[in-house]
Amino acid sequence: MDPKGNPEPADPAAPAGAGPDAAAAGPSAAQVMAFLRQNPGFLADHEELLPILTPPAYQRGDNVVDMQRFMLERLREELARVKGQQRLLISTSRSNLMSQNRIHAAVLALVGATSFEHLIQIVTSDLAVMLDIDAVTLCIEAGDHPTGRHLPFAGLQLLEVGVVNQILGTKRDALLADHTPGDIEIFGSAAGLVRSQALLRLSVGAGTPNGLVALGSRRPAKFKPGQGTELLCFLARALEVVISEWLTV
Repeated sequence: MDPKGNPEPADPAAPAGAGPDAAAAGPSAAQVMAFLRQNPGFLADHEELLPILTPPAYQRGDNVVDMQRFMLERLREELARVKGQQRLLISTSRSNLMSQNRIHAAVLALVGATSFEHLIQIVTSDLAVMLDIDAVTLCIEAGDHPTGRHLPFAGLQLLEVGVVNQILGTKRDALLADHTPGDIEIFGSAAGLVRSQALLRLSVGAGTPNGLVALGSRRPAKFKPGQGTELLCFLARALEVVISEWLTV
């Protein structure tokens, strides 16, 4: 009814006899067909509908297989696979960007150290928080150290001469391992937390002992073989430069 009490004019687009219940039920098949005829590119613009639509099966005679239906099913599977790869790529890109930002923040912290002692504190305490891991130790080869010797810094571990090359070899700068317990010789008292690790070579220069930066996580798959090591090696190279600068002061 309009404001004057007269009945509302009928909707010319609605089928005859259609009431409120019919409108609530959605458009009729005839209305959908009319819409698609007026918008022939609708499905091309809304590919997300393809996986839920059922393609028709055409009868082409006895013993004739309708290949169009199989082709459409294959296209659906391919579309689902591509979308899955797209989601994985986006997730990986976001994760890589986050890792890059963490490494950059860690390098800036190393460069901003105000003393050599402050630098060691940043490495052995602050980096774990910055990199979202559970343990970071600085390992230095020093073969003549007595067992149980008191170390001047927490998180600093002494190794026998040659251990770094035994672990990494002579040509590798990083070793990642997943689902592995931490070595007490490398992680000290934090070894019990470690379930995956990244060991990075430290080679400050001639006349200085070999070393390692050991990163440990309680998450078994945080570090794993095959994972890219460019950012981690960049962190180790930056630490080498900063240590070298402090040793020459």
